[in-house]
Amino acid sequence: MNGPEWNNGAMSPSAAHRIETAYVRRSPRYTVFLVGGAALGILAALVLTFGFNGSENVSASTGVSYSTTQVFGFVCLFAIPIGVAIGGVVALVIDRALARRTREVRVDREIITVDDAE
Repeated sequence: MNGPEWNNGAMSPSAAHRIETAYVRRSPRYTVFLVGGAALGILAALVLTFGFNGSENVSASTGVSYSTTQVFGFVCLFAIPIGVAIGGVVALVIDRALARRTREVRVDREIITVDDAE
C-alpha cells in the first residue's frame, strides 16, 4: 500500500448506544412561499398598472404626468411587501396544520468518543 499507514494504537474509541424517542413532522419551505408571494405581488402590480390606465392623466397633487413604468414601480413598492406577507401567513398556516400530524419514532442513538493521547 502506498502512503502512510493508519495507526490506531494511540486512540481508544468507546461507543454508547441508547434508544431514544424523537418527533418527526413535515415543514413547509418558507423561502418558496415568500418568493411566491413576491411573484404574486409583481403580478398584481402589473394587473393594477395596465388594468387602470391612469398614467395618461396629470397628477392632481404634483401636476406631473407619470409614465407606465413609473406607475408600475410605485405600485410594486406596495404590492410586493403585501404579497410577501400573504405568502408568509400561508406558510405559517400550513406549518400549523402539519404540526398536528407529528409522529413519534424510536431511534438508536450512538455516541462515539475518541480519547486523543498526545
